[in-house]
Amino acid sequence: MLFTIEAYKIGINIWAFEAAKALANPYLNVVMAYLAKSFFIVLPVLVIYLLLKKDMNVYSFVVAGILLYVISDGIKIITKEPRPCNVPYLTDVLHINYISCQSSFSFPSNHAGVLTGLTIFLKNYKYVRVLYVVWLVLILFGRIYLGLHYLTDVIAGAALSIVVAYIIYRYRVYINKALNAVVKKILPPLAVQK
Repeated sequence: MLFTIEAYKIGINIWAFEAAKALANPYLNVVMAYLAKSFFIVLPVLVIYLLLKKDMNVYSFVVAGILLYVISDGIKIITKEPRPCNVPYLTDVLHINYISCQSSFSFPSNHAGVLTGLTIFLKNYKYVRVLYVVWLVLILFGRIYLGLHYLTDVIAGAALSIVVAYIIYRYRVYINKALNAVVKKILPPLAVQK
């Protein structure tokens, strides 16, 4: 381990867990657990939606999502921060572990690290973007609520996501053009024809 943050010692993280604990109820437990898993449904649906809209940004959207996941996982390997649900010190502060606690590392949150920055690619779709942001906020809250991440994990993941997605968005014209040319050769029906 190169360094560890020891996030459980940071007061704002304890405050966030206590705030989540105050909201705890059986219905919210179920909703947050299902929202956490919806990640694997919503992103492919958005890719299909962008393809159907013939939006060239679909390529940058996918590149950003993959790159953000890889960077976020790389940081986890370096920091090796344990998840809150794996820290004995926090058992009194965490209200639940409704879904099984994963043995993977905590910092930064992959959900925050992948999802937050992707919002920029939906700027031309007002209603979709609003729904996406509401879903995103619930997901990010759920990471803390379920005891799977510290508030600092979520903030760091979101910040990383915004920076990387912005860079990709700035160069999206080149990325989209290059990837569309490749897709035209390999899977012509999936290429965006505008």
